[in-house]
Amino acid sequence: MTGLTVILLLVVLATAVATGARRWRLPAPSLLVIAGLVVGLIPWVPEVRLAPHVISVLVLPPLLYASAGEISVRDLRSVWRPVTGLVFGLVLVSAVAVGYVARAITPLTIAAAFILGAVLASTDPVAVTALGRRLSLPPRVQAMVQAESLFNDATSLVLYKVAVATAVSGSAITVSGTIEQFLLLAGGGALIGAAVAAVVTLIRRRTEDPVLETVIALVTPYASYVIAEDSHASGVTAVIVAGVVLGSTGHKLSNAPVRLQVHAVYDTVTFLLESVVFALIGLELPFAVRHLAHDEHGWPLWVPVIAFTVLAIRLLWVFPLSALIHYRHKEGDSRLSWRVPAVLSWAGTRGVMPLAAALSIPLVTNTGAPLPHRALILTLTTGTVALTVVFQGFTLAPVVRRSGIALEPEHTAREEARTRRHIAHTALEELRQLGDLDELAELGTAAETALKQARRDLEARIHQAEDAHYSDPDARPADAYREIRRTLIGIEAAELQRLYEANMISNATRRRIQRELDLEEASLRARD
Repeated sequence: MTGLTVILLLVVLATAVATGARRWRLPAPSLLVIAGLVVGLIPWVPEVRLAPHVISVLVLPPLLYASAGEISVRDLRSVWRPVTGLVFGLVLVSAVAVGYVARAITPLTIAAAFILGAVLASTDPVAVTALGRRLSLPPRVQAMVQAESLFNDATSLVLYKVAVATAVSGSAITVSGTIEQFLLLAGGGALIGAAVAAVVTLIRRRTEDPVLETVIALVTPYASYVIAEDSHASGVTAVIVAGVVLGSTGHKLSNAPVRLQVHAVYDTVTFLLESVVFALIGLELPFAVRHLAHDEHGWPLWVPVIAFTVLAIRLLWVFPLSALIHYRHKEGDSRLSWRVPAVLSWAGTRGVMPLAAALSIPLVTNTGAPLPHRALILTLTTGTVALTVVFQGFTLAPVVRRSGIALEPEHTAREEARTRRHIAHTALEELRQLGDLDELAELGTAAETALKQARRDLEARIHQAEDAHYSDPDARPADAYREIRRTLIGIEAAELQRLYEANMISNATRRRIQRELDLEEASLRARD
């Protein structure tokens, strides 16, 4: 059996496991890691060597882009203070703590321990997003978890590159050099990501071809990553910035059929890539262990200690930070709650990013000698990632339920019903004004009948929303009705966006209702 055959079989297995996880409402990343680990332990399965670019260049960009597209600029503005403390302070403290513990309990040198700390310092956006989809977290908590996992990679990437440079060349670490490298990586990546987003926006405004739009959406993350990396900036930051910008403005750049097709294609791509990459994490661990030296076989004891260190440092940082923010902005006699800090701490899983960084560690130093303990760094990284994804993945939902902060289905249903009722009222008012305009004459004699049909549909939608139920109205074949209904859908979509920008509804509600409007508009266009 060749390595390619193993990968193809792993794709099939990962797809089946991920599908079952969705059906049984279990954390798919956790099950996929276990499945990959089981496959890797089978004696006759050949070793699959993953080149660094397989993860960092081929897999990561679309997954990061999709994760970034799920968070909006509005949400980022609301959580930037706590996220800043996590992105800079927590990453640095985690790197130092993990490096110190690893140096104390393993045979790693100081430079190698620092590499391990930098690799495991940041949470992973792919794992966090994949696990978070199952949970009904409040919008602010969801935004904090996702924003931290997206933007802390630039900080850890700087630490990683500094650590690798130190280990390879033996040079000393300087504060000024580290700050300069951070500005180049993070700042340069952000500028390139924004520039790519601007160019893509100009292109998408001038086309309505679904195939071309889909190709542009698939190429954008790769273009952002490659351009940034070739410019010696952070490709990860570039992809994230491009994803956030285009995710917040994408509804203005294309019509409903195009948006539906692009979302369908991207959902398929991310499902396959996530399924395979988490299975590869489990598959990589048994193979990494086989390359360990004789003095490195204590890894089964070292991995839990390092994973505990990562979690403990996070708890010790998040709770005081939460208390500080609470007492600086508290209102009245509100008491500090443990619920949000606990969920925020437990959601900080490691995942694909650390694995990609560990695989990118050079094989040799500048003198040509093998880099000491590279196999052990990869083993400890993969083991810690697997342990956090499995342990925290299976226990995150109970922690959220125990905290009591999860949104009940009734809460989400009420918000959606209120929003549907509001935008339908807005469209109905516009329809009443439209009935008095002379421009309806161009629709022909069917205009009056079409207006009555549209009015009845809107009134029925309002009544259904008041009962917290909703179904699409029956589409009428009349050209006049379709023209009027498309106009009203545009009005409803604009009002929906206004409610979101006014912070009156959540991003999840906006996305769900916008999809319903897109489906109805696409149905109307298909009948033209």
